Amino acid sequence: MLAPVANDLGVPVLPSGGFDSLTAKHALAQDMARWSSAEVLHIGDLDPSGEHLFTSLAEDVAAMVAGLGGNAPHFSRLAVTRAQANLWNLPTAPPKPTDRRSFEGETVQAEAIAPDVLIGLVRDAIVARQDHDTRQAVLSRETAERAALLERLR
Repeated sequence: MLAPVANDLGVPVLPSGGFDSLTAKHALAQDMARWSSAEVLHIGDLDPSGEHLFTSLAEDVAAMVAGLGGNAPHFSRLAVTRAQANLWNLPTAPPKPTDRRSFEGETVQAEAIAPDVLIGLVRDAIVARQDHDTRQAVLSRETAERAALLERLR
């Protein structure tokens, strides 16, 4: 659902389900270590697992990128936040009694956010982080290169 909007803006989407393996985190760190700067926009449940997953991802990948000599990546929790749960009046549930990790308040599943709202949130977050002039220059260069290739194929 999010890949089409993100990919159109030149941003990869890396889906995950639950806590990532160290192998997956290391693969991400290897990519990020080659980039001059990187930011991970994270979407996850507002619950003990979602919050600890985000913290674990940020700490592990940042340490791996540093170990590979790359620039420190930035991690942003895009959704679900407590403010969003309140603003959008998202359905809540108590935390699972079996989950002993620290967490305060009611939980909210990411799936509770309406798809159009989530797509808009992702689009707005990406656009806000991009340099408009650089994006336009890249798109213009791509258009010119595409036209030149099509001309050569004729």
